[in-house]
Amino acid sequence: MPGQIVRVDGIRSLAFGSISGMYAPVGTPFNHAMRLVKFVNTTNANLTVSFDASTDNDIIPAGGFALYDLTTNKTLPDTTFVFQASTQVYVKGSPTSGSFYVVAVYGQGD
Repeated sequence: MPGQIVRVDGIRSLAFGSISGMYAPVGTPFNHAMRLVKFVNTTNANLTVSFDASTDNDIIPAGGFALYDLTTNKTLPDTTFVFQASTQVYVKGSPTSGSFYVVAVYGQGD
């Protein structure tokens, strides 16, 4: 049975100096099935997000964020709509300041 207690994973980040026109991984892959993921872009550039380091999946505007709440209105035990464990987030762009962050939430026992 999936956990009903919220656990917040360690924050993942990538500073502007490590972001270029080539996709770079943001921290480590997810160790759990993530129910909620938030991308925060504190850089001064629009950044493109990928989940396979080649496909452009989303764009996060400079100073913006995106929230993926995958389990809104879901009832337990239905937890099939999640970012699976081992998912890696990648980002690319041309910032000159700031950082990119990934915040992820999972259920205890997931």
